[in-house]
Amino acid sequence: MSRRIRLIVAYDGTNYVGWQLQDNGVSVQQRLNEAALAITGEHIQFHGSGRTDSGVHARAQVAHFDTDTRMPADKFAIALNMRLPRDIRVLYSEIAPEDFHARFSAKNKTYRYTVQLGLHADVFARTTSLHVHTPIDISRMQLAASDALGEHNFSAFMSVGSKLTNTVRTITRSEWTQAGKFLTYEVSANGFLYNMVRILVGTMLEIGSGKLSAGRACPRDRERQPGRRGRNRATARTLPATRAV
Repeated sequence: MSRRIRLIVAYDGTNYVGWQLQDNGVSVQQRLNEAALAITGEHIQFHGSGRTDSGVHARAQVAHFDTDTRMPADKFAIALNMRLPRDIRVLYSEIAPEDFHARFSAKNKTYRYTVQLGLHADVFARTTSLHVHTPIDISRMQLAASDALGEHNFSAFMSVGSKLTNTVRTITRSEWTQAGKFLTYEVSANGFLYNMVRILVGTMLEIGSGKLSAGRACPRDRERQPGRRGRNRATARTLPATRAV
């Protein structure tokens, strides 16, 4: 009798093309599928709470899989970790209801994007933050972040080429904080479009540097400009944390 197992997965995404299986490189999902095959002998497909871009890290991403193996559910975390590379870890595993789905049962998702300021980059933060050496006004970025709150059509903050037809999302948290030379943008929503967070961050950084007016980060203003996309996509290789709950 098949059982559904729910997991929380953490990973350093530096060496991966993202969560989803891809033809152009190794994904986190691929490594999990391979580890499960070694344990169970079954060709198991892991399902994640959402896709992530290349280089994105996760502190707590929800996933699930189905299996006929009778191993106790809480032991899968240990067994998988013994076969996974050191940059992927299953934090825990448990039995889930049959109707649970990591993606469709998610009520909220949170991304955290880290920016480091200063003339010279911190070598130890090179895979977990975007280095910006120009002066930034965080108060302007805070105002821009507040404009993103609520339900809006975020099509202007989605990468060109995406085939999504429903581009309306509801953001419940959007704020910048600062700790020393590090700025952190944290955003929670019921879902995100392809590269939406990177484009939001890139736009807000241009607002903070004075290159754009604050209104350019307001989805309502962008809706009145058909065909326009976010002006700049942040180019860091990482969104340091993502979580779906």
